[in-house]
Amino acid sequence: MKYMKLGSKPDAFQSDGSGVRYVLSELATDVVVVVGEVKFYLHKFPLLSKSNRLQRLVLKANEDSTDEIYMLDFPGGSKAFETCAKFCYGMTVTLNAHNVVAVRCAAEYLEMTEDVEKGNLIFKIEVFLNSSLLCSWKDSIIALKTTKYLLPWSEELKVIGRCIDSIASKTSVDPANVNWSYTYNKRSGASNQIVEHHHQKMDVVPKDWWVEDICELDINLYKRVMVAIKSKGRMSADVIGEALRAYAFRWLPDSFDSLVSDDYMRRYKALVETIIWLLPADKSSGCSCSFLLKLLKVVILVGAGDLLKDELMNRISLQLHKATVKDLLIPAKPSDDTIYDINLVQNLVRRYMMLDRSNHDAVYFEKTESNGDGLRLGNASLLTVGKLVDGYLAEVASDPNLSLSSFIDLSASIPEVMRPVHDGLYAAIDIYLKEHPSLTKSEKKRLCGLMDVKKLSTDACIHAAQSERLPLRVVVQVLFFEQVRAAASGLKAPANGTTHGSTRSTANIKEEWTRPIGDNCNSLRKQLKSVKIEEECRANEEKKNAKSSKTKGGGLLLPSRSRRIFDKLWASSKGHGEINRSSETSGRSQSPPTTVNPGETKSSGSSSRHRRHSIS
Repeated sequence: MKYMKLGSKPDAFQSDGSGVRYVLSELATDVVVVVGEVKFYLHKFPLLSKSNRLQRLVLKANEDSTDEIYMLDFPGGSKAFETCAKFCYGMTVTLNAHNVVAVRCAAEYLEMTEDVEKGNLIFKIEVFLNSSLLCSWKDSIIALKTTKYLLPWSEELKVIGRCIDSIASKTSVDPANVNWSYTYNKRSGASNQIVEHHHQKMDVVPKDWWVEDICELDINLYKRVMVAIKSKGRMSADVIGEALRAYAFRWLPDSFDSLVSDDYMRRYKALVETIIWLLPADKSSGCSCSFLLKLLKVVILVGAGDLLKDELMNRISLQLHKATVKDLLIPAKPSDDTIYDINLVQNLVRRYMMLDRSNHDAVYFEKTESNGDGLRLGNASLLTVGKLVDGYLAEVASDPNLSLSSFIDLSASIPEVMRPVHDGLYAAIDIYLKEHPSLTKSEKKRLCGLMDVKKLSTDACIHAAQSERLPLRVVVQVLFFEQVRAAASGLKAPANGTTHGSTRSTANIKEEWTRPIGDNCNSLRKQLKSVKIEEECRANEEKKNAKSSKTKGGGLLLPSRSRRIFDKLWASSKGHGEINRSSETSGRSQSPPTTVNPGETKSSGSSSRHRRHSIS
């Protein structure tokens, strides 16, 4: 830290501990100067030799027949006055970044100019400021921090402007030419300490080397510094965004319980308004989506206004694909019943989709001669947003106050092309069914109608087939499609030289799915009608067979309801010629791993057929 020493005499100021300061001298004091709550017993001659203002005040006091002078509005208070008084006495004083601005304002108040005495205090301080202190990076910041307590004097003397210009100029220097110390917070590893770095200790100076130091400034001063930095036009939007993020990280709380106080509400409101005002002009760059969503949380909680909220939502929608589920968990208003603000997320998704449609290059369909309708994604971010929405649905599905309409509306806010796999959606539906057991059959049907079983992975199908929460019709669809998929894999195995096919085109899956439905439509209807009756007929049989729950290959046994339906479907497909007799030798490997022993399957299938004909 830069400093300047003035005077050579020892310090002779003493205190009696009761707000009184005096000079230890053989001469009696002849003037009392009252600054705030402190009384200074001093001598007129050294003071009047360097201060025009004291000359006038002493003259007026003599006319009033008093030896007391009052200066209640003295800038810098009693400490600044004492420094000026010591300078008048020729005593040693030390000026540095912490006190130089206060002493400069005090000297201005006392009119310690060159016309009173050459080499007066104002002149010496100006030399120190211009030649030393403002050339130092950290001293300029420290001095600027002290100016907020000295308004309007620090503004009128242009100390604030000079400090800001010094700081802004240094931030614009090429990082390779930075040869002064600065604070750089390294948030990596286990340590989160602030470490001092010097250019000799670092191989490469980062572009954002300056952002941590200016975070200590008051929000109003910080705003002026950032405006000065941006006005120079040498700083990229990414670095500006990082500076704003660091400042918000420094001052915004991690939890918002403290926002109950009105003082904190006003403070955070002013802070977030300023940060949003300083955001880079390019809305698609500069600030991460996570940071913008944090600002949005504060804007909502402090009631900063719809304009700021709308501005943030427009910026967030441009990079929604970079958000995480945790970022989107924004608490709902106290007046809402839900835990999280579902409507806000739906609004963000809607804005994202509107922007995507305006670009005309994110998703489009293309006709191909080989496989009919084919989907080609021009932007992988669409798939990311689809996964994001499903993940968010899974998080909020456990909220007991989340209405079915809200769940369905959010799920349907994205098109099918953004959800090529429905595993995430199925997980969210399963959680919602678990947490909302009072749903009616029609409501469950609406909910499960969001899901396409053809887009479930094998693992998801196995889980769905064992679920007691899903409607019976959905379980039938899952089992039926798994039967078709297993059969298709078995038919492709000889051609590929393997037991199971590894890949299939969307067109082939669609063809395999649609072909058996027409053949077995009547059979499926009969099976659905007979399930309830068969539940009672086979209740005792299930108890007897409960111990044989594994296949020879160790596959997982489906629940009784799903297993019976699957047995019927499998037997029906054989009867209708779905699987030719030449592939029956590999039927055990082609069928899903959830069937029972071959003997049991055969007897179960035959008995099911007899019972089905007798019922119909």
